[in-house]
Amino acid sequence: MAPEIKYTKLFINNEWVDAKSGKTFATYTPHDGSVIAHVAEGDKADIDLAVSAAKAAFHRNSEWRLLDASARGRLLNKFADLVERDAQYLVELESYNNGMLLNLAVHFIQNSSRSIRYYASLADKIQGDTIPAGCTVVVKPAEQTPLTALALAALFKEAGFPPGVVNVVNGFGPGAGTSLTHHPDVAKISFTGSAEVGKLIQQAAGKVNLKRVTLELGGKSPLVIMNDADLNVAVPCAANGVFGHQGQICIAASRLFVQSGIYDEFVKRAVEFAKNIKIGNPTEPTTQHGPQVDGEMMEKVLGYIEKGKREGAKLLTGGKRVGTKGFYIEPTVFAGVTDEMTIAKEEIFGPVQSILKFDTLEEVLDRANNTNYGLAAGIFTKDINNALQFAKHAEAGNVCGIACVEPYLEVKTVAITLPKKF
Repeated sequence: MAPEIKYTKLFINNEWVDAKSGKTFATYTPHDGSVIAHVAEGDKADIDLAVSAAKAAFHRNSEWRLLDASARGRLLNKFADLVERDAQYLVELESYNNGMLLNLAVHFIQNSSRSIRYYASLADKIQGDTIPAGCTVVVKPAEQTPLTALALAALFKEAGFPPGVVNVVNGFGPGAGTSLTHHPDVAKISFTGSAEVGKLIQQAAGKVNLKRVTLELGGKSPLVIMNDADLNVAVPCAANGVFGHQGQICIAASRLFVQSGIYDEFVKRAVEFAKNIKIGNPTEPTTQHGPQVDGEMMEKVLGYIEKGKREGAKLLTGGKRVGTKGFYIEPTVFAGVTDEMTIAKEEIFGPVQSILKFDTLEEVLDRANNTNYGLAAGIFTKDINNALQFAKHAEAGNVCGIACVEPYLEVKTVAITLPKKF
């Protein structure tokens, strides 16, 4: 059964309010494309109100600023308690609105409460650093998936956070988003999304008041499979790395480099694995592959698949829409992919596995680093020296060297480096 949609308005100053314009917009379930709710559509007027509320809550004499650090930590722990209490509802809502597999949503909701408790524990710790007082925030959720953010806002209020500390304004980029990034009273913007929008945000931040900006943008992460890798482990891990959440993960392993000695066997197994992935309703516990978030994303991914075919990549399985309702795409495997092909260079954000061939570690390092992105990279090998060399030279923010030593699988992050690119 569909979860109850409890919250559809804007959340400003601890109150549920309609947009000043009175506008609403539809939100959908990607399983069948049906409208599940109409939510308030905020724009500049609503952003102004939310920022004003956040600014007042940040004033030196405000309730929030006068709370000591321990009290703030207790509020965060209370919020975590409520997230755990409502975990089943939040999981179902996320899956319903986002298309995320139910089991994956469970994982994310569980981890979110743990993360909240981690930061709650830091609130009153003295570590020798001086940091500003706790922020107040205005959240503009993705227009495709606003419902979980609104449900969490209700829990912030129930936990006892003072008015104005957390505000949520639904809306679109040209209205709410642009107004937020250009607002002179906003001191920092944190954004997760495309590189194109990230560039616009960075430009806006420099025009108004030199806002601080944190950007978590696109990715085209390389995963390297060496000749000595255990294919019983590497094949499913590589598939999960790019098909997980239907490829809608910024660190998806969307460039798969396989060494020439095992290339043919790997491709054979990868195709077989992809063919056996169960596609269906993401709210069903046995489903392994759900829909893209909306029709626009589905069409974009299908367009990339067509480009791959036109540019000479070998489509071995998948590549088509599933059914006529909802936004499903078959898990897709391309072999014979070369570095200059579009599907090897641009972020697809969909279930498309591009398998490239290489001969030596030195060669693949240069090819893996030849990208505008730099979020993550990984390697499968039984040789720890290969893993260490890869971790040393891979230009990515998060590098995992994986040593598959029989009869055990040891997975270790052997290096963390700062990305030189976004």
